Amino acid sequence: MGLGETLVLGLIAGATILLGMPLGRMRRPSEAVRAILNALAVGVLLFLVWDVLSAAWEPIDAGLAAHHETGAGLGSTVGYGVLFVVGLGIGLLGLAQYEAWMGRRARRLSRPTGPGAMASHELSGRRLPVHGPGRQLAFLIAVGIGLHNFAEGLAIGQAAATNAVALATLLVLGFALHNATEGFGIVAPLVADAEQDVDSRPSWALLLSLAAIGGGPTFVGTAVGHSFTSEPLSVAFLTLAAGSILYVIIQLLAIAGRSTRRDLVYLGVLLGILAGFLTDAIITAAGV
Repeated sequence: MGLGETLVLGLIAGATILLGMPLGRMRRPSEAVRAILNALAVGVLLFLVWDVLSAAWEPIDAGLAAHHETGAGLGSTVGYGVLFVVGLGIGLLGLAQYEAWMGRRARRLSRPTGPGAMASHELSGRRLPVHGPGRQLAFLIAVGIGLHNFAEGLAIGQAAATNAVALATLLVLGFALHNATEGFGIVAPLVADAEQDVDSRPSWALLLSLAAIGGGPTFVGTAVGHSFTSEPLSVAFLTLAAGSILYVIIQLLAIAGRSTRRDLVYLGVLLGILAGFLTDAIITAAGV
């Protein structure tokens, strides 16, 4: 399959993330809506962590099995193991450090700097150049999903490069379904911001930017995967994605813990996980 046709497949797989983005423009959603959207995001992301780590662990598991059965060396297996640990650590701890830096920056910008300086609440008509917590979290979710989708794009590109057209098409179908649910995960924190202040509703430009961060890497990964095959590169991006998604899940669980609709939280998490497994089951049932 040619590069042009392959890029079209990658574009289709990544573009479906747009389907969930309009929800971010909701005006003052109810507590029930906010609780279910946040919980759905947690459920989808929990599935993605399982899915991503399973794929990243495959070469390590295969190497250990080969060592047990044939006595093969463990050099490459150890290398993949180091890559697994480093990628997961950078993805999780790197975002934790980013959060701490953003907190210090926000406090520094809101602190009066001299005699007669106005406090932050006295600034009339001025806003600090710091995004709200909902937008920061939405950005981090988009980054984590984007890393995951880059690895998905690699799989599509590699299948197309080897002329496995049926496999590439089925991968596009499955990943497109996955990405459609991921859009809901990105906008969930934005809906929470809109409940507190209707003027904080995200612009269409912001929603499109977040969709590009989350879905665009599918297209880029498809182009890279069509050019060359690299299992270490795939493991690196998968573990980075898993670490960043774990960070986001922790943040979303803290929000869920403050909800008064615990029944909807549990239901939403369950539905999100089941939605992830349903899309995975469609791919498996198709023979991939």
